[in-house]
Amino acid sequence: MPQPLLEIRNLKTYFKTDEGIAKAVNGVDLNVPKGKTLGLVGESGCGKSVTALSIMRLIPDPPGKIIGGEIIFGGQNILELSESEMRRIRGNNISMIFQEPMTALNPVYRIGSQMAEVIRLHQHVSKKEAVSRSLDMLHKVGIPDPKQRLREYPHQISGGMRQRVLIAMALSSHPQMVIADEPTTALDVTIQAQILELINTLKDEMGTSNLLITHDLGVVYEMAQWVAVMYAGKVVEYGAVADLFNQPLHPYTIGLMESIPQIDRPVSETKLLKAIPGMVPNLFELTEGCSFQERCHQAFDRCRFEQPPLLDKGADRLVRCWRHG
Repeated sequence: MPQPLLEIRNLKTYFKTDEGIAKAVNGVDLNVPKGKTLGLVGESGCGKSVTALSIMRLIPDPPGKIIGGEIIFGGQNILELSESEMRRIRGNNISMIFQEPMTALNPVYRIGSQMAEVIRLHQHVSKKEAVSRSLDMLHKVGIPDPKQRLREYPHQISGGMRQRVLIAMALSSHPQMVIADEPTTALDVTIQAQILELINTLKDEMGTSNLLITHDLGVVYEMAQWVAVMYAGKVVEYGAVADLFNQPLHPYTIGLMESIPQIDRPVSETKLLKAIPGMVPNLFELTEGCSFQERCHQAFDRCRFEQPPLLDKGADRLVRCWRHG
């Protein structure tokens, strides 16, 4: 397995509500390799975004709380750091591109003011130098007339440009790792392709490691070198992209693969897409056994009463399924 930049071990993040305790992240084990992109996939409600927010320690408390586990970055468990120590890492060593740029950017401040604030906070440079770096980053992410954009407010630019601004802000401090949480949400297909290509290009140029959260397995195949599949707050499969796409092991991963349209096949060979029956389980009522058992056509007695561990299948493949035990 490649050398990790960030290691997550048995991470648990719970939310206390009037209905009970929601186990949004319930024992996640994950490695983000150095200089590579890890794709994190799964249906809505599987815990992908909560995992990302846990890494950044941005879980709202209350109602959420990280109750256990380790997040090892730079040889230290960042869950043990004070808030002031975490602020030096957040945005400086680990940056995040949020899902919706219109809500991530402050609508009452100009683009230039927001970018300069981030740069001055982490790099401790003069206002003039911060503006210069902001211009350089906007140029690097392909925004035309960057001087004019710095004077504008978020609502005055398009969704694609707002997303590029967020990418520029995330990379302005030259972080070692970037978390991209659904970075192409609500963008049209052409702009999506441009944004993804931009993230990939900047990763190669700047040598960052990326954690890419997405629902789109096609994006993972094009962008990532490694992939982790999440279900009900746990990683159920992990491996190299080529290996996982060629031979998925977990029934959930197989179900996701069977839902991908195959446009390169002749019409005569095209198969109907298969839907995974049922829904992601209620996080307040998780069963004792495998969380996927009620939707799995391969489940047997052991699956119903015993939670499978993350099994090492060799060749850097991990899977959480008794069929492979």
